[in-house]
Amino acid sequence: MRAKGRRGKGSSRARSKRRSPKPDAQRPKPYEYLPHPADVGFLARGKTLETVFEAAALALCDCGWELAGVRARKKLDITAHAATLEDLMFIWLSEILYAMDAEGWLFCDFRIGKLEATAIEAEGWGERREPGERRRVAVKAVTYHQVSVQKINEGWEAVVYFDI
Repeated sequence: MRAKGRRGKGSSRARSKRRSPKPDAQRPKPYEYLPHPADVGFLARGKTLETVFEAAALALCDCGWELAGVRARKKLDITAHAATLEDLMFIWLSEILYAMDAEGWLFCDFRIGKLEATAIEAEGWGERREPGERRRVAVKAVTYHQVSVQKINEGWEAVVYFDI
């Protein structure tokens, strides 16, 4: 008697790429998620360096939570210092991720007060929830993989990848 089909775990198809998180449809996004087989990356654009740093922070937050469900009830002062713009972006996003993971912050808005090539002073607006609350995508860390912050004809752009 012949078997009617293959049995067992898996399939003959190659492993599919991970999907990037679906952004909220409430407002236009100043960033877009980039395809990657293991991590989540994004490209943020803005007319100014401040808008790119704000967009990068929103991309991180939107990755894990539906931003439409987060309200700007409280503010958290966030500062970072670094040697280069790429390092500053990495540290800025790492500080935000720490506040989210360790302190239960959910952010829906960022306001840059001061931004220089080696330092940033900003406010994150949102609310606090229980640390460890379930997310769409759990970001483990910000990575240095292909991180870039550069001036372009239309303003500025940044590329960042997260380890998930």
